[in-house]
Amino acid sequence: MRLLSVNVGRPGPSPWKGLGATGIDKQPVAGAVAVAAPGPKGTGAVGLAGDRVYDVRNHGGTDQAVYAYAREDLDWWAGQLGLKLRDGVFGENITSAGLDISGAVIGETWRLGSAVVQITSVRVPCGTFAGWMGQRGWVKRFALAGRPGAYLRVLEEGVTAAGDPIEVLSRPPDSVTVAGAMRAFYGDVELMQRLLDAPGLDPEWHEMIASVLEREGTAAAAARAEPRPQEARPQGALG
Repeated sequence: MRLLSVNVGRPGPSPWKGLGATGIDKQPVAGAVAVAAPGPKGTGAVGLAGDRVYDVRNHGGTDQAVYAYAREDLDWWAGQLGLKLRDGVFGENITSAGLDISGAVIGETWRLGSAVVQITSVRVPCGTFAGWMGQRGWVKRFALAGRPGAYLRVLEEGVTAAGDPIEVLSRPPDSVTVAGAMRAFYGDVELMQRLLDAPGLDPEWHEMIASVLEREGTAAAAARAEPRPQEARPQGALG
């Protein structure tokens, strides 16, 4: 398992969200790149030196410091789309080789060069990604494929470079896989419940899932409380 490329974004026009720019165009860079914890979301800061995001409300910050995608999944998409897909084209900061990212679990930790990172959540496709790819129905297609890639937080700062080995340091037992987290986001209640207990889960995801499950529970309780047809009171009943 190794880092095939380390990719940093260069600002480009963003006609898809009404923002002034986007950093989705990630390009492989040569040499060592510093990996650091960027701090809270909202500044545009991310984990790799020289990179940044422009949709600061939805991207970047501590729990989306680095985005990882597997070369094997890019190759699968290349076959599906009939296109050549270079490293970094999905906006990923690191393109891996030999690592099953979709089968990795939330809370799993990796060593990248001298840095240590942890999986916090998965990539949910947005309008910028769809516009960048230029594929009809891309958001739904990407979501259903179950190959979302993983967002990482930086636990230990360091440097990394293309060719560095990727070492899996820990894998929490019974945690939800990256592919499973994607299914949870799109409505799998059983996986949502499991995901709440996943160590290292992005706090925003925890809050979102807890809110959804609370609404689901309230709706289910209300449905149980409604009288069934055979339980309805007859006309004129007292009480």
